[in-house]
Amino acid sequence: MSLSDRINADLTAATKAQATLRMSTLRMAKAALKNREIDKRAPLDDSETVRVLQQLVKQREDSAAQYRGAGRTDLADKETAEIAVLKEYLPQEVGDEEIRAAVEAAVAETGAASARDMGKVMKAALAALQAGGKAVDGKRVNEAVRARLAS
Repeated sequence: MSLSDRINADLTAATKAQATLRMSTLRMAKAALKNREIDKRAPLDDSETVRVLQQLVKQREDSAAQYRGAGRTDLADKETAEIAVLKEYLPQEVGDEEIRAAVEAAVAETGAASARDMGKVMKAALAALQAGGKAVDGKRVNEAVRARLAS
């Protein structure tokens, strides 16, 4: 069963169970996937579906941070709950230790010595981490690379 099929099946179950938050979140995800499919003019595979869901999570995280900054904890909590629903469909995230190890390997592989080599290291580290089949947050990798090249 593909990820899109799983989302559709869970949407049906959430509708029958009248789980309002889950239902609205899955509808939003389904609409975003359909829009991406229309833009691409071809069905999405699971890796593309994961990318779309990661974008949705990132949007929700940004919105939640803005709502918290504005003192709207009610809306921030709703965004956080949506993030929890969306993350159920994403692969397990890479841990800090794995990121550090991939950055060290990328630095050794590319021979990077300064911040000017950051692009090469980022490319190599992200490729290595994504090959593992887990979700990778580019921002966390970027911070790890900056810290490593600064030392």
